[in-house]
Amino acid sequence: MSKIKSSKEIVDNMGIGWNLGNSLDSYSPWITSNNPLDYEVSWGNPVTTKAMIDKVIEGGFKTIRIPVTWDTHIGESPDYKINDTWMKRVKEVINYAISNNVYVILNLHHEDNWLIPSLEKEAEVTVKLKKIWIQIANEFIDYDDHLLFESFNEVREKGSPFEWTGGTKEGRAIANRYNAAVVKTIRSTGGNNSERSILIPTYAASGAYEAINDLIIPNSKNIIVSIHDYFPYNFAMNCSDEYATDKWGSDNDKKELIERLNLFYYTFVLKGIPVIIGEFGSTNKNNLSYRVEHSKCFVSYTKKRHIGCIWWDNNANSIGAENFGLFDRSNLNWYHPEIHNALINSYNNTDF
Repeated sequence: MSKIKSSKEIVDNMGIGWNLGNSLDSYSPWITSNNPLDYEVSWGNPVTTKAMIDKVIEGGFKTIRIPVTWDTHIGESPDYKINDTWMKRVKEVINYAISNNVYVILNLHHEDNWLIPSLEKEAEVTVKLKKIWIQIANEFIDYDDHLLFESFNEVREKGSPFEWTGGTKEGRAIANRYNAAVVKTIRSTGGNNSERSILIPTYAASGAYEAINDLIIPNSKNIIVSIHDYFPYNFAMNCSDEYATDKWGSDNDKKELIERLNLFYYTFVLKGIPVIIGEFGSTNKNNLSYRVEHSKCFVSYTKKRHIGCIWWDNNANSIGAENFGLFDRSNLNWYHPEIHNALINSYNNTDF
């Protein structure tokens, strides 16, 4: 790798990002074939093509996050060997983006069945986590700093009362140790991985105060904090109770968003630790104008604070929960050009 950009330089140059959601992270216990495309389409999305990725990048996105679920493609202990055809397909999709000279983030995504932050499971999980990451790190060791690794997605105490509220002290401590193990494993492979930027999520990638406050940054250069922030929840995600709202944009709404982002800024960015909001967005409640305003403000406020942000796009475009579709992967156009334009223009028109 020639001159390596620091994590701060990368975050300041990554522009707006886009998630290839519900594709390489899709999985099903019913699939028995060795064809990676069977998994890729199992949640209803089309096979990812270079034309797809080219169009997203042509639309102004400079970072592509590629969530990948590995567990259904690895062998038994002690080797946990990643299936060669799956690794080849992941690499092919990464190359679609890398060939456009944009940033790519590669992670471990839906690994909830085994990646459990408990004392009972910690030793077993740590071994498996390290075995998987050493294979990935070696596979991509020659890629330059346009490729970033993210240790995992939303490690949490699944099914507990604390799953999405910042976790328990024990859960947060174990998530910290998992992050440290991943960073040490990646760095141990040497070469370009010795200084490659690595994203480490908070507990459950949560923006809750406890998760933010208890995150321990591994002793290594080029570490980026990863947070998912569908904020405010009642506007961005909630469709199921009396607190849900389809409106956003009052002075108080904007004040609350600023206060939220300031927590990340003062805890990390101001201390020299970059932050990327690896997932954000607002589900479609047939409320386009409010979603546009939220997108404008979110991007503008994050850029001013040197925080990167990446829209979660699962290609779902109905009305209701979990409909974050922005780019139509079948027809290669934008479901909501107004939101697309708001994201790109707000970033380009906002100074650091």
